[in-house]
Amino acid sequence: MTTPRELDERYGRTARRPLPWIIAGIIAVAIVVAFGWMTVARGMNSVDAADMGFTVTDSHSVDVRFQYTAPRGSDVVCIVQALDEEFGIVGWKVLELPASEQHTNALDVRIPTVATATTGLVKNCWVA
Repeated sequence: MTTPRELDERYGRTARRPLPWIIAGIIAVAIVVAFGWMTVARGMNSVDAADMGFTVTDSHSVDVRFQYTAPRGSDVVCIVQALDEEFGIVGWKVLELPASEQHTNALDVRIPTVATATTGLVKNCWVA
């Protein structure tokens, strides 16, 4: 007579061990938590900038108005640029802004240009 154990061996059925599945589940949860934390941490240190307008003062300068939203107490660096009518960069400035207790700040900055600008805008901002 054939025993159940012999049938299991003959047809490749084996007892399932839960330990590998438990370890795989723990690793999967750890990966999800790590990626979630990286996403939250990146969002906490992000800086948003918005153009508020510009004024071409003369053929050698443009005034750019913008506001930025950054974490309180963090130094911020922004790149502001002036463009001509073909979207070529005719002037730019790197602004190192000190830490502020306000969440949102507005600035008006003058950019020297090498040719007449048709627009001025903030390109990028980040926490220093």
